[in-house]
Amino acid sequence: MVKFKNKNKDKSGAAKMDICGGPLAKNLLLYTLPLMASGMLQLLFNAADSIVVGRFAENGSAALAAIGATGSLITLIVNALMGLAVGASVNMAHCWGAGDKRGVSEVVHTSVCAALIGGILVGAFGYFFSRNFLVMMDTPPEILDLATTYMQIYFLGLPAMMVYNFASSIMRSMGDTKRPMYYLIIAGVINISLNLVFVFVFRMSVDGVAIATVISQSTAAVLCIINLMRAKGPQKLMLRKLKIHMRQFKKIMVIGIPAGLQGTVFSVSNVLIQSSINSFGAVFVTGNSAGSNIEGFIYTAMNSFYHTALTFVGQHIGARKFKRVNSVVKLCLLYVTVSGLVIGYLVYFFRIPLLEIYIPNDPQAVLDGAIRMTVICTTYFLCGAQDTFTGILRGLGSSISPMVISVLGICGFRILWIYTVFAIWHTPTVLFLSYPISWAITIAAEYVAYKKIKKKLEFEAEAGIESY
Repeated sequence: MVKFKNKNKDKSGAAKMDICGGPLAKNLLLYTLPLMASGMLQLLFNAADSIVVGRFAENGSAALAAIGATGSLITLIVNALMGLAVGASVNMAHCWGAGDKRGVSEVVHTSVCAALIGGILVGAFGYFFSRNFLVMMDTPPEILDLATTYMQIYFLGLPAMMVYNFASSIMRSMGDTKRPMYYLIIAGVINISLNLVFVFVFRMSVDGVAIATVISQSTAAVLCIINLMRAKGPQKLMLRKLKIHMRQFKKIMVIGIPAGLQGTVFSVSNVLIQSSINSFGAVFVTGNSAGSNIEGFIYTAMNSFYHTALTFVGQHIGARKFKRVNSVVKLCLLYVTVSGLVIGYLVYFFRIPLLEIYIPNDPQAVLDGAIRMTVICTTYFLCGAQDTFTGILRGLGSSISPMVISVLGICGFRILWIYTVFAIWHTPTVLFLSYPISWAITIAAEYVAYKKIKKKLEFEAEAGIESY
């Protein structure tokens, strides 16, 4: 293994965080805050879509419901590939923490190549089968055409989205969370500006906001690629060297396939819940879509600690600094719980005026959205803790454990809930209660898995066995 010494700055002068050294509590926050801002900006893509069509499109309520009806299905298909980005992130953190120069270079080139190929294949699949899937989900007929149009355009931009997610995850695994944030600021401004131009000026509907999203995501992807091409060090991307390095691809797949399966199976339960939501009618779907968009900001804030835990634990495992791992875990769980409680209850108290931003002319849809937010916002901190534990386990190099635990504790429980409890008490509140109960069950199981896996890694380190 050819090793290199990690410095706080690379040859280009770009700041890099010393993740394995320095004040841990401070570094965790400095790393997470740009991630949090980046997530918020990325979420603005869909939020801007929803707000603009809801307020300015001639068919505002129907267009908003159409975008909301595609959410769980898009997530289901995309998650199959996003697991590979998780695998690339973990592998990069291990290589970077260990100072493996060759490994870092191979991960970069393999990841970008895999993102392009996967994005093209899955994008084509999603484009051609969008309508079929929406029909299978019992999407209300009055919004089916609009939802199909939005999904098809979205999937045309999937290769760019995948390249951005892979490239930005590589940069973050090395300790750089600021530049992906800057790129999303640029993309966010482009997205919102084009939304207004296409919908307000050219009187387009879901097609306009979908095209704006694709253009903005492509911009962010290009900026990330340019950054990697200009890098000075083993992370430098050279297009002529793009190829799948089987040594790193196998390691990425070991983490990525279970992570992708977890995300895909996880989304199955959300598709079933969306189908259950659809059974309450188009107006309820509109309110639920708006509430889900607002809740997304809470989730994004908490999900930043998932990425932080994954990177910090991963680099410490690569450097074999096991004693600091416990501190990373405790601080991440503390931060995510406090964030979830504060932001969750703040959004809960202002849920009605927030919903009215999305749905200004539909009082019943606002009341329907408030039903969802009453249950989710007040318990969302549990989701943050569960998500962070998943990042911790993946940072340790384990992907099978979080996959099995999530499939059984979240997916299995919610599916069982839908066909038993919800079948008896067919109300929105009963349906949404499946969320916090499944989060609590999964947290308990993940904690047990963490203790066992970390103990195993410490034993292997003492025995001189390479475990990553």
